[in-house]
Amino acid sequence: MKNHVAVGVDGFAESRAAARWAAREAVLRGVPLRLVHAVDWPLDPVLPGLGRQDVDRWADRALAETAQELRQRHPQLDVTARCPTAQPAAALAAEAADAGLLVLGSRGLGGLVGFVVGSVAMSTVVATDAPVVLVRNADTHDDAAGIVVGVDVHEACDRVLAFAFEEAARRGCPLRAVHGRKLPPAYAYAPSARADIEREISRSVTNLLDDVLSPWRQRFPEVSVTCTVFTGSASERLVRASRSAALVVVGRHRRRSPLGARLGPVAHAVLHHAAAPVAVIAHD
Repeated sequence: MKNHVAVGVDGFAESRAAARWAAREAVLRGVPLRLVHAVDWPLDPVLPGLGRQDVDRWADRALAETAQELRQRHPQLDVTARCPTAQPAAALAAEAADAGLLVLGSRGLGGLVGFVVGSVAMSTVVATDAPVVLVRNADTHDDAAGIVVGVDVHEACDRVLAFAFEEAARRGCPLRAVHGRKLPPAYAYAPSARADIEREISRSVTNLLDDVLSPWRQRFPEVSVTCTVFTGSASERLVRASRSAALVVVGRHRRRSPLGARLGPVAHAVLHHAAAPVAVIAHD
């Protein structure tokens, strides 16, 4: 069952939205869906003051109600459920390792503030090499809006591009590749030459981006691809692009720091502020 889609379920609105997104994704992929409710007994922080039987009943009810709803929406979908007793982040990371994709929910704060990506979700994202998608509390699927992928032309990003192109091909939607770069500080001292320098660098980086995308365009000729190269913060531009996207795809390095695995600044900012679901893809 390696290619199935797994989704974290806890009975709250955010996880229900994630489950709906995951179910549709499983249908698009033609694979089963697994619902997972991880219970960290006796320290589960979501349900303080409840006994073990109460927690078990809560989990069973959340899984049963979610499964029933999804089977009604997608009668052809194979839906199963699991309720491991383990620390939630560890349990979800273990599920991700056995799945083709893990889907989690996140809570919106509204306006320009962004979203709450809880400690379980953040810990799970950095603990697994499997693709993880965080879904906002919304039940819309506007594939026509297309997919946005952040590309670093100076990094190996085949896994990121493979995921983005495959998702665009499944949905029959356009793909927009975005690359941001910052001018070296020294250019601030030559304002008269800055415009010419920016144009030259933009041409050079655009050519590099075209070279990176070329084999993927050949592999997925049905996917319409556009490129955007700009000067400035990559995370700000990706967050802005997310407002008119169906999905944003970003990468994170597998390498670990002395303090453990962590997200890079771009992935961290996009996860917390993007308006669309965000896929985080681990790469070398």
